[in-house]
Amino acid sequence: MKLITCVIRPERVAAVKESLFRAGVTGITLSHVTGHGGEREVVEQYRGSSLVLEFHDKVKIEMACSEPFVEATIQAIVSAARTGEVGDGKIFVQPLERVVRIRTGETNNDALTPITADEVQARAKAELPAVGA
Repeated sequence: MKLITCVIRPERVAAVKESLFRAGVTGITLSHVTGHGGEREVVEQYRGSSLVLEFHDKVKIEMACSEPFVEATIQAIVSAARTGEVGDGKIFVQPLERVVRIRTGETNNDALTPITADEVQARAKAELPAVGA
């Protein structure tokens, strides 16, 4: 099991969420954060004073994944979040020691995946409009 955390541009959230769902990842936690990486500082004028904006708005998405979902999850994030510009974000992958679903007491992989990836992908395909319709 892995904890995958990504920090991305806010405007890429919808595309990343859709890409993750298509990859079979159904459970995510999303937080609005600010941070500073390789982007340039922005200087703005406010009431006659110069303000240096060092931190940029970002979105942090966290998800716990069983091993078969890890690479698909990473590829889904990269393909949907990449713009090719500085500030696209980062993905962090960390080992997870234990997961417990509070409602049922299920642990580890049983606590992560309520339905199979095939079921999720079949649902996603069924919801897509037919081409030319």
